[in-house]
Amino acid sequence: MKDQLLTVALAQISPVWLDKKGTLNKIKNAIAEAADQKAELIVFGEALLPGYPFWISLTDGAQFDSKIQKELHAHYAQNAISIEKGDLDTVCELAAKHKMAIYLGIIERPQDRGGHSLYASLVYINEVGEIKSVHRKLQPTYEERLTWSPGDGNGLLVHPLKAFTVGGLNCWENWMPLPRAALYGQGENLHIAVWPGSDYNTKDITRFIARESRSYVISVSSLMRTEDFPSSTPHLDEILKKAPDVLGNGGSCIAGPDGEWVLEPVLNKEGLLIETLDFNHVLQERQNFDPVGHYSRPDVTQLHINRKRQTTVRFDE
Repeated sequence: MKDQLLTVALAQISPVWLDKKGTLNKIKNAIAEAADQKAELIVFGEALLPGYPFWISLTDGAQFDSKIQKELHAHYAQNAISIEKGDLDTVCELAAKHKMAIYLGIIERPQDRGGHSLYASLVYINEVGEIKSVHRKLQPTYEERLTWSPGDGNGLLVHPLKAFTVGGLNCWENWMPLPRAALYGQGENLHIAVWPGSDYNTKDITRFIARESRSYVISVSSLMRTEDFPSSTPHLDEILKKAPDVLGNGGSCIAGPDGEWVLEPVLNKEGLLIETLDFNHVLQERQNFDPVGHYSRPDVTQLHINRKRQTTVRFDE
């Protein structure tokens, strides 16, 4: 049956670093290219729009009251995404035009948190162009905490896509057992894991999650090279002093529900990676293990999740 098959595109691309407009143009071009290849889902890496905060570990990011850190952070905020102000409207229009679902990693400046702090968010846009979830990364990792704020459980949602049920997490969230279980418990069978760009992250956990969940797992990483730093970047000379030639080598890949590779990690190659997935493989592998079904004991262990969107103020009108 046609609904059993899903053609997916992994967009292993670099941002136009910290440039919202330039990166949006690359994203829109990738969507159009994926449409030409009949993709029904396209996935982009973590924080791709407008880019991962590589400068923190290269420029003494923990130095308090640093002019360099303040100016870079302000530049980052100026190029971050405000969904409420329509920054993703053209992407939604393309999703509807091509009848293509999209997972997109963004840096979000949400108005419901005042419009100044930044969040690493994973946005799901369905095939009719509707934003159905915005998952703000629960726990920024190590140096990320110097520029990103912690999110909440509001975006721990799954979505129907043909025969599949898709859900996703940001980077090291994929190592967190309970957020994974939150998605499994809602019927997830196609897991999206987005990363800033390295096979160091993707080569082990992609297969592990697939084997644990008996689901397909798509890991998508960005690329990042020194040539991807625009000359307009504030304090670029300082960033380049310690920057390696390659900061993110990709490593995008797909594992099947048996934990074996559908697509092994692809390194240092920019462009789209296209595969077609067969839902029936999920049912075959759930025969002997289903972590939230026949191989679970909810009478002994249960997970309780708070999906309220967190805000500092609430108004009673």
